[in-house]
Amino acid sequence: MEVSLHMLLIVCPLVFLAGLVDSIGGGGGLISLPAYLFAGIPPHVAIATNKLSSSLGTTISAARLFKYMDLPLAGACVVCSLIGSGAGSSLALLASEKLIQYMLLPVLPIVAYYVLRKKDLNQAEQKTLSRRNTFLICMPVSFVVGVYDGFYGPGTGTFLILLYTSLAKLDLLTASANTKAVNLASNIGALVVFILNGKVFFPLGLPAALFCIAGHYLGAGMVVKNGTRIVKPVILIVLAVLFIKVLIGE
Repeated sequence: MEVSLHMLLIVCPLVFLAGLVDSIGGGGGLISLPAYLFAGIPPHVAIATNKLSSSLGTTISAARLFKYMDLPLAGACVVCSLIGSGAGSSLALLASEKLIQYMLLPVLPIVAYYVLRKKDLNQAEQKTLSRRNTFLICMPVSFVVGVYDGFYGPGTGTFLILLYTSLAKLDLLTASANTKAVNLASNIGALVVFILNGKVFFPLGLPAALFCIAGHYLGAGMVVKNGTRIVKPVILIVLAVLFIKVLIGE
């Protein structure tokens, strides 16, 4: 398979937008993965190549939030996420192309619902858990979400923030910062498996990664409220087009 101008013109702008979206409020994978599929990339290769561009983009966000991380907790969760994403990506390689493609039909609306219905997590004060219980909740959560990210991916960051704040009672800033580290780990874990199995399409993934980095960089400076007003309609449009594309089998 050779990279074409057609692929670049579809993927790069949408991956840039995905990076922008992800840095503002999460859910960038709902745009970046469909972008590769729109360009005619086979599902396995699309998931694998998406990991390349999203890994490099997430690195920017992780670096920006590093000082807000709970490092001992983040470190433990990173290990769990790496193991989970390695397992998830291995399962993805065993699944048929058709299974992955048609799995989008139920998964995309569910993921979109949780991302688009996401409420302000910086709510009234909640009870804090003991240090031990925080680890006991965050570690398995990171493993399970890591499996999901390795197998499919979109919405991973949002799911982590929701679970860290609701179940582990982390404050929003710590949850967001730790999420970037854990999400980066799950991306890297899956990426390694996909590279070893020759599924990453580097001629497209590397240019797309540059656009993803640019999106994350610019999005970091945007006001969240204004950004969100743009993000939600874009995600809905992309999901609707992909949903129709899968239904008609093109």
